[in-house]
Order: sequence, then structure tokens, then C-alpha cells
Amino acid sequence: MIRITDQYFWNIIFWLFFLALVAMGVIILQSEAYRSYAELQILDIAIISLASFRLTRLVVFDHSTKFLREQFYDAKVTRAGKVTLYVPKVGPRRAIVAFLSDPISFGLGSVFVVTFFYLLTPLAFVPVLVLALAGVTVFLHHFGDRFM
Repeated sequence: MIRITDQYFWNIIFWLFFLALVAMGVIILQSEAYRSYAELQILDIAIISLASFRLTRLVVFDHSTKFLREQFYDAKVTRAGKVTLYVPKVGPRRAIVAFLSDPISFGLGSVFVVTFFYLLTPLAFVPVLVLALAGVTVFLHHFGDRFM
């Protein structure tokens, strides 16, 4: 049996918003792109992939961006003064929490953002390269621990 909730409305709204952003990004890249997607080589795709991987991990998992994710949670203060965060029951903030806590959903958005800026301007190369190198260090850190 299919459950129908009010949350589907917000999920659909955010998906339509994302699709509109993708459509606008494609239109902008058709006329303003510094580099064409047809010119991308395997090294460019590897750099974009690693940068998107690192950006996704940075936002979804890292402690340094926890303050960003926590802004969308509900807070409950106990008598002892301890604050407990929990996911909102319904509404747009619940959809945002789901997006920011799911690496697959956020990864899709980060691939689009990184690719958009990588193709749009040569100024994006340095931050994308830094994110890609940081992604390589994550791989080396995780796999290096297994072999040492």
C-alpha cells in the first residue's frame, strides 16, 4: 500500500526547483561557457568527479559543516539544559534535512554545481582542483589505513 504524506509535496517542489536550476544552467552554458562539454577529456572528468566527491563529503559528513546542517533541525531543550536536535516532522526543512544528509541526493547536486562552474569560467579551476586533491587525500587516508 502506498502512503501519501504532505512531505511528498515538498519533495516534488524541491525536485522541480533542482530541474529548473539544471535547465537554467544548461541555457547559460550554451552561450557563456568558457569550455564546451564536448572538449572534456578523461582528466577533466576525473577532476570533476573527485571534486564532487569531496564537496559531497564536506557538506554531508564533515564536522566542520555541521553548523550548516543543524540550522534545519528542530531543537528541544530538556530540563537539564541539554539541547536535542531532531528532524522536523513535515515541511520544507524536512526535505532540506533529507537532501543535506543523503550523499546520493547531495552528490547529484554537487556534480552539477562543480561541472557548471568548471565549464563556465577558468577561475573555477583552482577551487575545483583543490577539492579534487582533497578528495584524493580522503582516498589515500582511508585506504592507507588498511595497508599500514
